[in-house]
Amino acid sequence: MSQPSRYFAVPTDLLRKYDRPGPRYTSYPTVPVWTEEFGPADYEKHLANYAASDRPVSVYVHIPFCEERCTYCGCNVVIAQRQDTVERYLEYLFREIDNTAAKLGGKRRLLQLHWGGGTPTFLRIPQIDQLWNKLHTAFEFDPSAEIGIEVDPRVTSPEQLRHLGKLGFNRLSMGVQDLTPEVQVAIGRGQTVSQTEATFTLGRELGFAGINMDLVFGLPRQTLADFRRSIAQVVKWRPDRLAVYSYAHVPWVKPHQMQINEADLPTGPDKFALFATAIEQLIDAGYMPIGMDHFALPEDELAQGLDNGHLHRNFMGYTVSLSRDMVGLGVSAIGDIGGGFIQNDSRLGGYYRRLDESGWAVYRGWSLTRDDEIRREAIIAIMCRMRLDFAELDRRFGIDSESYFKDDLGHLGEFYDDGLLTRADHALVVTPLGRHFVRNIAMVFDAYLPRLTENATVKKPIFSRTV
Repeated sequence: MSQPSRYFAVPTDLLRKYDRPGPRYTSYPTVPVWTEEFGPADYEKHLANYAASDRPVSVYVHIPFCEERCTYCGCNVVIAQRQDTVERYLEYLFREIDNTAAKLGGKRRLLQLHWGGGTPTFLRIPQIDQLWNKLHTAFEFDPSAEIGIEVDPRVTSPEQLRHLGKLGFNRLSMGVQDLTPEVQVAIGRGQTVSQTEATFTLGRELGFAGINMDLVFGLPRQTLADFRRSIAQVVKWRPDRLAVYSYAHVPWVKPHQMQINEADLPTGPDKFALFATAIEQLIDAGYMPIGMDHFALPEDELAQGLDNGHLHRNFMGYTVSLSRDMVGLGVSAIGDIGGGFIQNDSRLGGYYRRLDESGWAVYRGWSLTRDDEIRREAIIAIMCRMRLDFAELDRRFGIDSESYFKDDLGHLGEFYDDGLLTRADHALVVTPLGRHFVRNIAMVFDAYLPRLTENATVKKPIFSRTV
């Protein structure tokens, strides 16, 4: 397996130059391109396209409930005070699961399952059992399936963890963000080191095959020294994977973020210095950099997937699952199946109303064109493998890639000049320095971005900043 490159400082002038709003490319085309004209009939068409294949499937289930809202949070969350709110949601979720299974023409082989939120462990153990059993009636779980769940150390009990392990969950994803008390106060979280350690330690004792942790840089009151201490503590625990996300401050989209004092937010080079120290510390600790913001131990399948070319990116993050089709279930959930993207209504009332009216909660979506599919593969190659092999695209789509992308390739000059990109063997290769700007490089191949950028405003950009 290839060894990670040693981290080296990124010039400040490059940080300033490339610090601009840009997509994270969990999909292409990106969500702002999708249309509300896409409805239930369109979704059924893509489900039929998938049902006609023999491909396995991944499933994402959204559980939106939390006890309280963190001020930094960008997720779709419902603060639930009553259990009947949860019971009603499960009733509608089960209806959506049944309707989906009916359209797939039998139980499809499931290779990846993830329960996200919100806080999935907001559910009580009997409710967890109900949802687990319902999914088993709809899908055929592969014996080697990756089955993950997000757990909040503040609310997840030892009894819940033990029960999840007995059911068959084998991966835990834990939000950490930053262990510094001052930062925790600033983001309204209040998660202690002891809570985090206790959940992690019990997960290891129970034999979970993988434990992921999330860190966030760019949070209010975050300092370089404090963040270094947080990372040093996390490294001692030795999670299998780490995601180090950039905080996206978008109060015009998430009004609760208005509670954060913008003067407390690190920006530009100061913000990137936080990410830089994470890169340095994690590489020194033996983690492999994966894509743009993930890290994994060398023995983890993500690190192996980076080497063997099997790494892929979807709405659940980086994965090596052989399933490229994904069903999204629940409020705000996103699916990618049969050549189309589908997003459910993000409002609880809207989710219920749409299911009552049509049997589906579809709010918007997109049917991929041939050009979308070609550009999607190019962007995935850059984001996941740090290399765009034109010969591979030629074989897959029957095109002359360099002619097809002639205009786009003409806009790569600045990346060559700045040492972010090179040419080798009929391919584009992202350099170690270029990894920090991989979103910027991928943006060149986005046919929709110029129009989206024109429609955005300086104060209210559509996308988070790339630095």
